[in-house]
Amino acid sequence: MIAAVAVSGAVLAAPLPSWAQSRDADKELEDLIPDVALDNAEAWAKDTDAAKVKVPDVSTLLSPDTVPPLPDIPEITIPWPDTAEMPKIELLTPDPDIGTAEEQAKAAEEALDKVLPEGDVGRATIANAVVEKVGNQVELAFPPEAEFPEREDVVTRFGGLSSLKALDKEDDNLAQLSRRAKEDAELLQQVMRLYGYYDAQIIQSLSGFEAPAEGSDQRGPVDVNKVVVRFDLVPGPRYTLAKIDLGDVDRADIYKPGDAAMLRESFALHTGDPVNTDRIGEERLHLDLKLGRSGYAFAKVGAPHLLINHEPRTGDLTIPVTTGGRYQFGKVNSSLPEYLSSRHLQTIARFKPGEVYDRVMVDDLRQAILATGLVSSVTVQSREAAAPAGTQPGTVDLDVTMAKAPQRTIAGLIGFSSGEGVRLEASWENRNLFPPEGMLRLRGVAGTREQLAGVTFRRNNFLSRDQVLTADLYAQTQKTLAFDARTASFITTLEKQTTLIFQKPWVYSVGLQVIATSELQNASAQRNTYFIGALPLHAGYDGSNDLLDPTRGFRVSMAVSPEISVTDGRRSKYVKAQLDASYYQPVAEKVVIAARTRVGTIQGTVLENIAPSRRFYAGGGASVRGYAFQAVGPKDAEGDPIGGRSLTEFSLEARVKTGLVGGAVSVVPFVDAGTVGNGTTPTLSGMQYGVGLGVRYQTNFGPIRIDVGTPLTRRKGDPRIGVYVSLGQAF
Repeated sequence: MIAAVAVSGAVLAAPLPSWAQSRDADKELEDLIPDVALDNAEAWAKDTDAAKVKVPDVSTLLSPDTVPPLPDIPEITIPWPDTAEMPKIELLTPDPDIGTAEEQAKAAEEALDKVLPEGDVGRATIANAVVEKVGNQVELAFPPEAEFPEREDVVTRFGGLSSLKALDKEDDNLAQLSRRAKEDAELLQQVMRLYGYYDAQIIQSLSGFEAPAEGSDQRGPVDVNKVVVRFDLVPGPRYTLAKIDLGDVDRADIYKPGDAAMLRESFALHTGDPVNTDRIGEERLHLDLKLGRSGYAFAKVGAPHLLINHEPRTGDLTIPVTTGGRYQFGKVNSSLPEYLSSRHLQTIARFKPGEVYDRVMVDDLRQAILATGLVSSVTVQSREAAAPAGTQPGTVDLDVTMAKAPQRTIAGLIGFSSGEGVRLEASWENRNLFPPEGMLRLRGVAGTREQLAGVTFRRNNFLSRDQVLTADLYAQTQKTLAFDARTASFITTLEKQTTLIFQKPWVYSVGLQVIATSELQNASAQRNTYFIGALPLHAGYDGSNDLLDPTRGFRVSMAVSPEISVTDGRRSKYVKAQLDASYYQPVAEKVVIAARTRVGTIQGTVLENIAPSRRFYAGGGASVRGYAFQAVGPKDAEGDPIGGRSLTEFSLEARVKTGLVGGAVSVVPFVDAGTVGNGTTPTLSGMQYGVGLGVRYQTNFGPIRIDVGTPLTRRKGDPRIGVYVSLGQAF
């Protein structure tokens, strides 16, 4: 309709001359515009069908009330826009990170407005404060030490957790620095509460900004890396313990009179003591350990609960304790009786049936079983076999569950040194061929100076814990600086050992040696055959604090071996004795002085009746460092060592810890001295000296030792330096 109106209007408005046409036009044109239109165009236009249609008011076409509804189309299921209900538009919630950033930026700006120019601290601070620098951008200020003795503990704990210290190398802006300062202020409050200061005040200030230019209110540019956050700590009053509740500890007197007092004494906190969270945790562990070592096999010690009362400034401590009755040891039961029998496990245990239950001994048994190398895992479960009855303790059996480990091993070793040449060693062993713990080992050595083939039987934990029976049969050829020997030996030893798990003060060994050896002292001498029988005895006392790396205490040991030697029909009887002693003393926090002496003597016969391999020698990594093995002492015309009947050695070294590799590396300057004499009395005559420097790298199984030494009294044939590598200290 709208289109029709437009066309009609156009025709009416056009000037007549423009629409003139010939009366002889084509029929199609005359049908469209007849000749009557040419005669009276206006009359013709009014007479058309389009002119007879009523023209609506155009303004009403734009009103939604006058527009008829659109017809429905079956194929389209989406509602028309005029009938669809549009969802209500909800406003977006602000991004919390944006809000936080705005707050931090605002806080940082406020903090910046409050700080003073560089050189001033800013805001109220503690008078006569002790200032501790923690990292590059944070300082802690404390009252004088007499008023706050926990200063070092707070600094150490805060330094390990501080965000400012951990991230002080980051490229931060002022807002980030302000956020971390806020976190550290909250951290300091928590640390102070650990030591009982629940009302502590933390005063935060900043420094390190450029001062405004003279006559200007504008600050200079801010270098965040130069900003220092300072926290002044005003501890306030320290809270104390008002009540201590240890559960049913008093019931222990039912099982054994006096146990309640003993258990309370192990918890070394009392009413009136300062509230200290660390101390509470430590004393809780002490109480738990005391219960476990005093027969209370199933005792339970719960987590401590501390109720703080701010008005009287006190704390009420509650630790839920259930004693559970007192017990003694019963039987040890093995899950693998044919592999490691219950009887053998009882031999390994450091307790006997009927002794008071001790949780530490249970863990020691577990470690000792693992140390056999025959199991890959082990659990020891305590099980009630009989309940307590009044003062009569109950009985606990131990159920040992084990998983077998591989028991066969093939090993090899390849080595080279300038003094010893090439050395190849190989071995095969079955560690439980003869249960329990009966090992058979086949071994062989092929080297420049040594060749060996042997078979060894060994039974660990024989009749007693850490007691070892060994039988060794081997044939060996050995060529050293001192002698050339071809030897067949049978040696058996019963030895009480000390171990990393159970370091014993006393150790001993008793042995029997039967040896046949053909030995040549030097190329120009005659080869002699010796038949030797010996009864070597050894006893030692270890008063040091560590087996592989002692720092305090002393050790002393004595070895005596009565021997009979037959060569060329001559029978000789003599006694070989050797005394070793060492002492360890710390002289500074990171320095330990270690000293060693060794003296030996052979009494009863002349040197020629003693096989060269049985004489005393000195020199090498376990003797006088810097010299070759056996190179210290008298020599023959060819320059080869001949050994002697007496021995004297001294060693002195300083073991200095460094900060390298987390403190695992130490340097060890040392000086050694030693001599070998032809007489039977140890002497200082002919003493030879070696000096050097060593490095120790501490591992979980002891220090790895590397020593480099040089001889001070160097003779012809002696090396300029000697290098020695081993596990453990030199002595």
